[in-house]
Amino acid sequence: MAQKETYTHGHHDSVLRSHRSRSAANSAAYLLPYLQLGQSLLDIGCGPGTITVDLAAAVAPGRTVGVDQADSVVEVARTFASAQNSHAEFATGDAYALDFDDDTFDVVHAHQVLQHLGDPVAALKEWARVTKPGGIVAARDADYQAMFWYPLDPRMDDWLSLYRAVAKSNNAEPDAGRRLPTWASEAGFTEITTTAAVWCYSTPEERDWWADLWADRITISALNTQLIAGGHATPKQLQEIAASFRSWAQRDNAIFVVPHGEIICKVAT
Repeated sequence: MAQKETYTHGHHDSVLRSHRSRSAANSAAYLLPYLQLGQSLLDIGCGPGTITVDLAAAVAPGRTVGVDQADSVVEVARTFASAQNSHAEFATGDAYALDFDDDTFDVVHAHQVLQHLGDPVAALKEWARVTKPGGIVAARDADYQAMFWYPLDPRMDDWLSLYRAVAKSNNAEPDAGRRLPTWASEAGFTEITTTAAVWCYSTPEERDWWADLWADRITISALNTQLIAGGHATPKQLQEIAASFRSWAQRDNAIFVVPHGEIICKVAT
């Protein structure tokens, strides 16, 4: 039976404008060497479709399908793909119960999905089901506990603790990056290639963008609602954390690094 999950971030514009910045180059580079023209590809948790459209171009004329749990986001992805003249298809879907036959796709990809699922091993098994023998399942997830920044600010330490607490309360795993190969092994994969990569925000423009995203997320998005309703923080505390992000962004030579784990899992023949 499909499981009901809570997406910790929600779909406020402060989340979607982060998703819209993602491309295959900056978020799926580890997968690109495995792609070939004519392959079929499924992108799970496709969001607004920016990565999906890039992957579709890499496997054209093969079929590419993006699925997401949110109808509204799927419509955004369709509009984006149409504007890009992409052949990518989009549909609402459940990561635990995909509406595809066994052995349908050569490649199944998921970016920042497993960290939000209560049973990532079950999801990986489902993804393997729809992958052809000899095909691959690829996943990339951030690791919040491994994130670092400088200059230091105790209010940003509070941000990290609060985010991890509310994610855990949603039965999610915010430190997913380090766990990917273990989950893949538990799902039955025996050929697993593990890599890691980072996003790094260090220029003034990058810092302003990143700080504004998080300042908005913790003050006006679904994350804010969950933090307050769950008794994790007060509105005043969250406003102070938002101010700390914006203050950090203005510091000379400031840096924020987001590490990711990555896995390429071959499906047995």
